[in-house]
Amino acid sequence: MTELLLVGATEELQTLPRELEQAGFHVETCAQEEAAERLAKGERIDVLLIALLDGATDAARDLRTADGAETAAIAIVRADHLDTLEADLPLDDFVVHPAATGELLARIRRATARRATHDTNVLECGDLTIDQANYKVFLGSRPVELTYKEYELLRFLALNEDKVCTREMLLNRVWGYDFYGGSRTVDVHIRRLRSKIEDRGHVFIETVRNVGYRFHAA
Repeated sequence: MTELLLVGATEELQTLPRELEQAGFHVETCAQEEAAERLAKGERIDVLLIALLDGATDAARDLRTADGAETAAIAIVRADHLDTLEADLPLDDFVVHPAATGELLARIRRATARRATHDTNVLECGDLTIDQANYKVFLGSRPVELTYKEYELLRFLALNEDKVCTREMLLNRVWGYDFYGGSRTVDVHIRRLRSKIEDRGHVFIETVRNVGYRFHAA
């Protein structure tokens, strides 16, 4: 599900989170300071929706600095503040308040689609996201702390989704041909990996009895 963070919402926008939730987004609202902290910590956020109804654009610049401009960002502005949107303002798009929900949704989807097209280093596996460029993994918006081998094991399984990977294959491709450990090494790492990415609502790795493992995104 797309994680959307609505920053600086006022009473004028109080119905917006519900409308976005109904459209299939997971929406949270917060103040600018909290949003900047969450971005700086590396929390997964797909879309920043920034309310700039007072005409001040510093919030947009500060938030984009916090996340390195990696997140799709859309501003909500008033018609009489359009002259504050300088050409170098780091935004993907904007809507003029009050905007029709349909227009806002179209702009959000367009911005995220453009980002996805350019970001081929990100593997989306249901609620699991693997950022190959930065060696980061997220379950929903929550960062998952993995060791290097756990990350490489997960990445290899995800790249071979729905294919059975034998223990020997995993040893060779993840640990290397010079590794002398037995197949139990794979089982131990799979068990640790499952404890970090799986719960009642998320099961990604299937055991294929006497053979190996298979990864499912759902």
